[in-house]
Order: sequence, then C-alpha cells, then structure tokens
Amino acid sequence: MKFIELGLDEKLLKGIESAGFKDCTEVQEETFKHSLKGKDVLVQSQTGTGKTAAFLITIFQMLLARDDFKNRKALILAPTRELVLQIEKESKILGTFTDLKTASFFGGIGYDKQEEALREGVDIVIATPGRLLDFAQSGKILFSDFSILVIDEADRMFDMGFYPDIKMILRKLPPSSRRLSMLFSATLSTRVKNLAWEFMNEAIEINMSGDQITVDKIRQTLYHIGTNEKMKLLLGLLKKHNPGNVLIFANTKHEVVRIAASLTANGYNCNYIIGDLPQKKRMRIIEDIKSGKLKYLVATDVAARGLHIDDLDLVVNYDLPEDYENYVHRIGRTARAGKSGLAITLACEKYVYSLPYIESYIKMKIPVEWPEDDLLAEDLTTDKFVKNFISRSKSASPKRADTAKKKTKAIAKKEKTYIQDEKSQKSRPAAKKDIIKKTTKSKGTPVAKKQSSQKPIKKASLDDRMKYYQEKYGETFVVNKEIIPEKKKTSLIDKIFSIFRIKKG
Repeated sequence: MKFIELGLDEKLLKGIESAGFKDCTEVQEETFKHSLKGKDVLVQSQTGTGKTAAFLITIFQMLLARDDFKNRKALILAPTRELVLQIEKESKILGTFTDLKTASFFGGIGYDKQEEALREGVDIVIATPGRLLDFAQSGKILFSDFSILVIDEADRMFDMGFYPDIKMILRKLPPSSRRLSMLFSATLSTRVKNLAWEFMNEAIEINMSGDQITVDKIRQTLYHIGTNEKMKLLLGLLKKHNPGNVLIFANTKHEVVRIAASLTANGYNCNYIIGDLPQKKRMRIIEDIKSGKLKYLVATDVAARGLHIDDLDLVVNYDLPEDYENYVHRIGRTARAGKSGLAITLACEKYVYSLPYIESYIKMKIPVEWPEDDLLAEDLTTDKFVKNFISRSKSASPKRADTAKKKTKAIAKKEKTYIQDEKSQKSRPAAKKDIIKKTTKSKGTPVAKKQSSQKPIKKASLDDRMKYYQEKYGETFVVNKEIIPEKKKTSLIDKIFSIFRIKKG
C-alpha cells in the first residue's frame, strides 16, 4: 500500500515525500488499519521494520485532522537518549510542512534548552522517563495535556528498570478511554502484555514477527576463536570484507576503549561510545558515522538501540552478548527498512556459554565458519599506544582536560606531602604527644616550647595510595615518574649511619 492511498493530510504527505517514503512496510500497513481509526495498538515487530514512522505518521494525522485531538499533545517515551534523538529527527522531517513542534527531553545535559523549548510550546514531546518526571514534578509539563501516548521499545524499558516510572506516568495521564495509546516492542513479554491490559483501551495486538525473531535479510556468521586471537581475526575480517561502515560491539567499557585503540593503532579511522561519555561528544560521534565521516565505531550495548545508521554494512559482535535479547538488537542495526546486511560474531572461551541461549531465542543455529591462518592479520597494537590513546581520550574535551589537570595537580600535591613526610620521618625521631622540648634563644636564655601534639602521618605504600586515588576519583591512575623520583640506592654504611643517627664527618 502507498501512503497516498491512506487519505492523509496534505501537509503530512509532503513531509512523508521529503522523508523518501513511498510504500508502507507491513508493520505500518497493519498499524494504520487500526491506529488511524483511533484504536489502541500493541505491536510486536522486528527491529528496523519501520515502527517509528508508523506511530509518528499516526500522531501527525490525529493532531492535524481529527477535531477531538486538535490543540492536544502527544507523548512518546523511549529508553535511551540516542533513540529519543533519532525519533525527534524523523519527526521533524515528517512535520516539516506542518505547524506542529517537536522537542526531545532526556538526561545527561542541562535543563536550559529543554526549558526554553517548553516555554516556546511543544506539540510532540519525546522523552526518557526520568527527565519527563523531573519536568512534571516542577510543573513545567502537565500530563493532562496529552491525548496520545506512545511507548517505544517497551521490553527494553523494563530491562533498564523503568517499569515503576512508566506505571507512575500512566497513572498520571488521562484515562485510557480518553487517549490513543500505542505500544511498540521487538518482543512482547508477559509484563508488556500486562501493562497493555491494565493501561490501554482494548488494545489490538499486532504480531509481525511470527516465529522469526531476526530479520531474514541479515546474513549471520559465527567464528570460534581464542581470546588472544580475536583482534587478529577482526583485522583480517575488516580487510577481507572492506565494509563502507561497521559497528563493533563489546560487553564492557574497558574492552570498547581497548578495541578502539587497537583499530586506531592498525590504521583504521575509529571512535567509540560508552555510557559515561559526555552527551555532546556521543552526539558528535553518532553524527560522524551517520554522515560517513567516521567508518568504524565501537560501542557497548548503550548503542544497541536507537542508533539508526542508513546502509550500515557490517555489525561485529566482538563479544557474544551475555543477554540473549541484545544479540537481536545489536545485529538489527543493519539490514534496516528491507535492506540486506552482514552480522559477524566472535565466540571466545569467555562468552561462548551464552551461545545456546541466543540460538534458542532466535530459533536457529548461527552458521559457523572456521578461520584459516591467512585470515588472522598482524596486530600492530602496543601497550604504550593503548595507554596514550586512553590518556588522549580522557582529555579530548576542554572540560575533561581541565578536570584531568586538577586531578593531576591534586595527585602531585599529595605525592609531595608523602615525600616530605618520609624525609621528615628520617631526619628526626617521631614526636610524642605533649612533650616539652627545650630550645635556646640567641642570647642563651632557655625557653620551654610545646611540641605539636599531631601524630605523624603514617607512611603508605605506593599501591595503597594508587588504590585510594582510584576509589576517590573513580579512575585508574598511572604513576608519574616525574612527580615521584626514583628511590636512590642506599649504601650499607649510609644505612648504619641512619640507624644510629650519627652525623657523618
């Protein structure tokens, strides 16, 4: 079915045309049969099948053409900042020729710009649950204004612990009989269905996935490989396939940074995304790979959802995900909107235990290929390069660089204190509390002077100090050899003089 056959508002049709949409996908066609009539829908569909456009087009049509929805607002809830921004971008394209305003609200950045958007007026609010509740509690967003609700990636919402927040939001919204509700998810768990039963108005269930969990146009391949040879295999695969762009997933932040450093050392234009990366930097990196400026991106599962890259050639699971559902969301970054793609998984001895659960979930065996020796490329990575890469990454932004300088100064100051204390401990006996020491003025008059009652600072080992800094600042520090001088070798005679405190000469 073509969009022009749906009887949509002319302004909306222009927006759909500018977005490059002509024919409805299957999930869009099935959704529109009910949603455009004002009926609630509960939709299960594979990732990359056009769910976002399905609910956005419904929202615009309701707000533009239906009298009972005019001057009302729509609320879209999504689990991650990346997904919120992606929905906002698509919404602005579809609404180009309308007067309806869209804005996004999420944490990790300041409130000023988001508050300004609210003051100017917003018709379509796209938000993460936490930031939405913040604005609602301050009275800057009123739940009573919303007549349309969309919950996107509902299963992921529950995985991330948003279930209590969602229930709170649903209770504050107008009753289900007075709003249009649409819930979309790649999987429909019992909790998702219970939520629909309790807070939706006789929702019509649409299941486009059937027994197939993954998109059939994704070619999947798995290699069994030892941990120590994974990077060599990755380099060989990149050389063999020469993808236009690639998204590489690892399970931990530390591993993501190490992979990015290794790829950079081997001549690949690479960057990475992890959860605690500053929001502005994350957005800049995502835009770089979307525009083609960046070809190789390494990420944790924070990017498994909401990161829409047109024509993504290759997804690599450098680590098998520990959560079997994340496998589907990872590889779903490719083969979007009916296109084909390739997903390669490296199964090492550390994470291979999750393979049976993944294959049981996707109801298929992932085809296995065995790497020949010529597929393992030479790895030019050195420990020194990785350390320098991490150091540069931490001080990439002015704010982080300033923080790094302050931390370095603080470390230097503490190290200097320790060194001075060590010297003072060697040069004089330890002070005892309330000891009166006699001193002599220049004229020879004896004067009683009370010595400090403060206990000497206990000498700490270098390992103890490094552990203290890690706990206090949340980062791993490397000893700066310029701050801490090497311990000079002490001759036997010097040790004897030191023991008996005899002044040489």
